[in-house]
Amino acid sequence: MHVILIPGFWLDASSWSVVTEALENAGHVARSLTLPGLESVDADRSGIGLADHVAAVVQEIDAAGQPVVLVGHSGGSAIAHAAADARPHAVARVIHVDAGPLGDGDAINDQLPAVGDDVPLPPWDLFDDEDLVDLDDQLRADFRARAIPQPRGVAQDPQVLRDERRFDVPTTIVACEFPSSMLLGLVAHGHPAVAELARMRDVQYVDLPTGHWPQMTRPHDLARLVVEAVDAT
Repeated sequence: MHVILIPGFWLDASSWSVVTEALENAGHVARSLTLPGLESVDADRSGIGLADHVAAVVQEIDAAGQPVVLVGHSGGSAIAHAAADARPHAVARVIHVDAGPLGDGDAINDQLPAVGDDVPLPPWDLFDDEDLVDLDDQLRADFRARAIPQPRGVAQDPQVLRDERRFDVPTTIVACEFPSSMLLGLVAHGHPAVAELARMRDVQYVDLPTGHWPQMTRPHDLARLVVEAVDAT
């Protein structure tokens, strides 16, 4: 299977290194992306929006020439969902890591502090306690050293979805900060935060209790779960 991995905010392709190695060892083709504006701290992020990141993933889907699995972490999850909307016939599964499908018209996170065209990694006290579980001082230092500002437009632009065939794309939710039982409860009660997820017709939930960055705090466990989801596709 051809697997395309989409980083969350402030991260480049290298953030998936443990997962890509596990996928390749399992016989899959893994392609981890560095999205536009995330090439370096000094990259030009002016004018880069959510549509540009979605287009970069769609280009990779088209280049694969076969059905793909998309893996998206955090903000990358919204990008994966939009790419599946653009190419529903070519996406065999979307794996959302500590995130879920973002609905039409919603922004990934328009509350993050921006500096010009950049959204830098905020101070840790801006995050909820659940975000930071298992992210010890060394991991925090490593993360901050490698963090690249996110293009402001990617965080603030509204999601654009057009094809209801996206609801038929098999979906896996890797639940980290909050257990899958909580997510299922929100879906059952019609909570607006999971409105798009509630419309997905084939959803598998797996739990990986940790904070918001399991590729840092529990990388090998995350890799195992991703490989299992890809193998089952």
